[in-house]
Amino acid sequence: MSDTSLEERTAQVRAESEFVPRLLEAVERTIVGQETMVRRILIGLLSDGHLLLEGVPGLAKTLAVKTVAQAIDAQFRRIQFTPDLLPADLTGTLVFDPREGSFSPKFGPVFTQILLADEVNRAPAKVQSALLESMQERQVTIGDTTYPLDELFWVLATQNPIEQEGTYPLPEAQMDRFLLKIRVGYPSPEEETEILERMGGEAAPAPKPVVTAEAIRAARHTVHTVYLDGRIRRYIVDLVHATREPERFGLDLRPLIQFGASPRATLSLARACRANAFLDGRAYVTPDDVKELAPDVFRHRILLTYEAEAEGVPVDEITRRILARVAVP
Repeated sequence: MSDTSLEERTAQVRAESEFVPRLLEAVERTIVGQETMVRRILIGLLSDGHLLLEGVPGLAKTLAVKTVAQAIDAQFRRIQFTPDLLPADLTGTLVFDPREGSFSPKFGPVFTQILLADEVNRAPAKVQSALLESMQERQVTIGDTTYPLDELFWVLATQNPIEQEGTYPLPEAQMDRFLLKIRVGYPSPEEETEILERMGGEAAPAPKPVVTAEAIRAARHTVHTVYLDGRIRRYIVDLVHATREPERFGLDLRPLIQFGASPRATLSLARACRANAFLDGRAYVTPDDVKELAPDVFRHRILLTYEAEAEGVPVDEITRRILARVAVP
């Protein structure tokens, strides 16, 4: 890539990303701390990738998603997943019209632009499967007819990792559809003090839209043009292959890894890195982008053996060892 084209792309990225500071400011008026979570949400938004947020209750997962959606001039809907939820409650169903003597579709809440699937692991497998088609194919089949979803359609799901009773763990095929799995941690003492102070006053007003859906679509197009050097591509491929063939990279991880990351991990890591560069106003991806986002991409795609679980070795530790071993371009 020539210097001229790099300058042109940089100018385009900076022009298209002008809304990012306004969006962050609107979110920060409501959300205290959780900068990593908010940034990952924006990465998912800009790279057109669905997100899974995991954390214990009370960490503002739902509030963060709702706040980001309110700051965008787009249609937003929230579904509280429960064990008695039916696929038709999500996608819609056919309703008989006695006057016309025919069936007509009644669309469900999945027909929106931004969808929050709250506590997604509390719904049974048939409901999760109904969500799968909409996430992957961006379409819904009701009766004999298939209906396309909005171009902006974006799913954010939350789940609580500590409760097992009354839950239905997402299958690997469903997990792989999420671009990132974001671990949401506790706030710092300073942040929690600020939360306490805010709770003593009036609730912060809902943010007003600061960016349009059209601007998000344009930004997504620009994100896809962010330059990914051949050496960075090879680095991403090596990291993914290290999860499948760790011995080829001098890693003694075979007893700990049951299945490595799929090719979708390669594509997801590249997309997320491009979006991360876009947020920083860069028109090119660096190795630091890859290192920063690899844990979120691998977290739900590397399946551990019973030995790893017995020894208490988490997926993030596997990823750390891989990042430390694979040569950086």
